[in-house]
Amino acid sequence: MQFNDKKFSLEKKKQVKKKRSLPNKIFSHIALFAAICAALLAVFLALFLKDISQSLPSTEEILGHEPSLATIVYDRNEKVVTRLFQENRNWVKLDVVSPWMVKAILAAEDDRFYDHSGIRPVSIFRAVIIDIFHRGARQGGSTITQQLARNLFLTKEKTIIRKAKEAILALRLEKIYTKDQLLEMYLNTIYMGHGAYGIDSASKNYFGKAPGQLSITESAVLAGLVAAPETYSPFRNPSRSKTRKDYVLKRMLDLDWISKSDFDTSVNDVPKLVRREANKSSLFLKDSPHFVSYILFNRLLPSYGTEMVYRGGLRVHTTIDLDLQKKAEELVSKMKHEGALVALDPNTGEILALVGGRDFDASKFNRATQAFRQPGSAFKPIVYATALENGYRAVDHLLDAPLIFPNGWEPGNYGNKYDGEVTLMDALARSINTVAIRLAQIDGVSRVVEMARRMGISTPHLPEDLSLALGTASVTPLEMCVAYSTFANNGYKVDPYGIKEIKGKNGESIEQNGPKLANAISVTTAVTARSMLEQVATWGTGAKARIDGHQTFGKTGTTNDWTDAWFAGGIPGLVVVVYVGNDDHTPLGGKTTGTIAAVPVWKEFVSFAVKKLKLPAVFVVPPDAGVESVRVCKKTGFLAAAGCPAANILLPAGHAPTSQCPWHGGSLSAARADDNAPQLILAPIDDEMTHYKYALKGLPEAEAPVDESNVPVPEPALAVKKTVDKEHAKVPDKNSDPYKKDPSGPVDMEAKYQELLKRYNIIE
Repeated sequence: MQFNDKKFSLEKKKQVKKKRSLPNKIFSHIALFAAICAALLAVFLALFLKDISQSLPSTEEILGHEPSLATIVYDRNEKVVTRLFQENRNWVKLDVVSPWMVKAILAAEDDRFYDHSGIRPVSIFRAVIIDIFHRGARQGGSTITQQLARNLFLTKEKTIIRKAKEAILALRLEKIYTKDQLLEMYLNTIYMGHGAYGIDSASKNYFGKAPGQLSITESAVLAGLVAAPETYSPFRNPSRSKTRKDYVLKRMLDLDWISKSDFDTSVNDVPKLVRREANKSSLFLKDSPHFVSYILFNRLLPSYGTEMVYRGGLRVHTTIDLDLQKKAEELVSKMKHEGALVALDPNTGEILALVGGRDFDASKFNRATQAFRQPGSAFKPIVYATALENGYRAVDHLLDAPLIFPNGWEPGNYGNKYDGEVTLMDALARSINTVAIRLAQIDGVSRVVEMARRMGISTPHLPEDLSLALGTASVTPLEMCVAYSTFANNGYKVDPYGIKEIKGKNGESIEQNGPKLANAISVTTAVTARSMLEQVATWGTGAKARIDGHQTFGKTGTTNDWTDAWFAGGIPGLVVVVYVGNDDHTPLGGKTTGTIAAVPVWKEFVSFAVKKLKLPAVFVVPPDAGVESVRVCKKTGFLAAAGCPAANILLPAGHAPTSQCPWHGGSLSAARADDNAPQLILAPIDDEMTHYKYALKGLPEAEAPVDESNVPVPEPALAVKKTVDKEHAKVPDKNSDPYKKDPSGPVDMEAKYQELLKRYNIIE
C-alpha cells in the first residue's frame, strides 16, 4: 500500500492544531467570562456608587452645612460664665492656630495632605483587604479630607459602604474647598476627648490656653488624641499619652518638620495640664447654675429654641458680674438653712448676681425667682411709702398700743411691748407692728396693694386685708429687690433683666436689651422713704448692716413663726436682698431673725461689692425732689434740741417743723405756734377703742407696756390730733395660715424643671 506523506502531514497538522486550540479556547472563555464579570462588576459598582452618591449631600448642601457650635455665656466684663452645647466647639481660623499644631496633626494623620486629591487609593485598597480578611474594620487609611467628610456627614460605623461614601464625599470636598479651608474645618470638628470638640476647646480644656499658644509638646499631645481620645487621654492614661506623643514627635522629626534638638527637648518635656474637663451634658449648668437656668428657661429657649441655643454658636452677653456671682454662691452655700441672694443695679435693672439655693445639684428649686415667701417686716416700707404719698411725714405720730379687732384678731409687737405715741420714723426703725397696721388702715389696704404693684411686686399672693402690713404676702426675693430699687432710684421702678445682648456666631447683633424704667412713685416719696430706711440701718433693727463710708438703707424681715428671715436694702448703685428659710417652712430655730440670719450675709456681700465695683458713697438727690434735710428728735419729731436723741431726716420742703423739741429744752410756746408741728394721726380702730387714751410718752427708753391708768399726758399736748375717717379695711381670720396652701415648693418646681428638659429635648 502506497503511503501518502503529504496527506499524512496535513492530517497531522490538523490534529496538532486541534490539540493546541483547546487551552486557547479555555483561556478565551475564561477571559471572556472575566471580561463579562468585570463589566458586570463595573456596572454594579457604577450603579452602587450612583446609588450611594444620591444619598450623599449635594454641593449646595455641603456649602450650606453648619457644624454644631457651643453657645458662650459671658458676664458683664466678658468673662466666660458657661458654655451651652451638644458639641463643645468654638470655631477658630487656621491662621490663629499654632504652626506646631498644624504640623503635628499632619504628621499624625496625613502627612501628604497637601499633595493628594482627597483620597489615597492604595491606602483605601489596603484597608478594604484587611477589613475583609479580619471580618471587621481594623484598618484606617483615611485622609484628613475623608475624616472631615465622616465627621461632618457620616456615622461612625466601620463598613466598606461607609468607606465608599467617605471617598466620594472627600473628592467632592476637595473640589469645593481649598486645602487650608479643609484643614481649618478639620481642626474645628475633630473630637479630642473629655467633651472637647475642635482645637479651641481642646487646647483650653487640656492646657488652659488659646490654640495659638500651643508648644511643640502640647501640639503633639493633642494631635495624638485624634486616633483614640480616651485611650490617649493625658488625664486618664498618662503613660499611653506620652507614648503617642513621642510617636507624633518622631513622625515630625522624620518629616524634617522639627529639629533633632526640638525632638529631644519635647520628648523629655512634661506638659502642664489644667483640669478643665468639658462637661458632656448638653445642659451644662455647672457654673452659675441658678442664673444660667433663669435666663435659659425664661428667655433663651423660649425665644430661640434648643437647636439655636445648643448648636447655633450664640454669644450671650449677660449683666452679672462673675466675681459677685461667685461671692454670692459662696455665701449662700455656707448658710445653715436654704436661701437666696439677688443683687440689682437699681438705676438700670441689671441683675448683678442671682443665687437661688445652696446646691443646685441637690435641688433645682430657684428660691430667688420661684420661692414665694412671706417677707415679714421687710414689706413695711411699702406701707410707709403709701402713707408718705398720701401726705404724711416721717415726724408725724401714730399710736403704738395693743389692737383688738371685733373678730378676735389681736396683732401685737415683738415681746408685747408698746410705747404709746411714736413718730413714723421711729416706728419703722424699730419695726413696730401696731403702727404698720394702723397705717394700713389709714391708707386703705387697696392703696397699699396698688403701691406694691407700682413698685414691682407682681406676685398673685397679696392678701387684701390688714395682715398685709405685717408682710403676710408671698413674694420672691427678686420682686423685693425690684421694689427696694425704686427707693434707690428716686421713684423709678426698673424691670430686672439678665441679658444685655445676644450675638450670632458671626458676631452680628440679634438682640439688645437695656434699662426699662417707669415712674412708680414721686421722687419726694422715694427720697423721704429712703431717708427713713437709712435710720433703720443707722440705729434701728438693721444697724448691723450699715456699710461704713456709704449711705445705707434697708429693712429686716422676720415672720411671726420664725420660718423666714430677710434683709432688703442697698447703697448708692446697688440693691441686695437676702432671704433665709427652710423649704418645708419649719422654724429656723432659736428665734432666728433677719438680723441674725440675713444681715451678716448681706453685709459681707455688699462690702465685697463696694471694693469690686467702686460704688459712690452718697445718693444723689434730684433738684426737683422738693426736700430738705432736717435734724429732728427721734421721739417727738420736732427740731432736735441739745438733749434730744436726734437723727437727720429728709422732709418735704416747707413742711418741716420750725420749733425745737419742747421736751428736751425747746420753747413750749413756739411748739404750740408751729404750723408744721408733728401731728397725731388716729386710725379708725382708735376711735372704736375709746377705752384707750394716749398722748406723747415721756422717756423713750421705757419699755414697759402702756397702762392707760399711767399714761403721761403733757400739758398742753404737743401733737395735733388728726382722726382719719376711712372705711375699715378687711381684717384677716385670726386662725388663717398663709402656708396652708403653699404657692411654691421644691417638689413642684423640680417636676416643672424636668418637664422643661423634656419639652426642649435637653439631656441633663
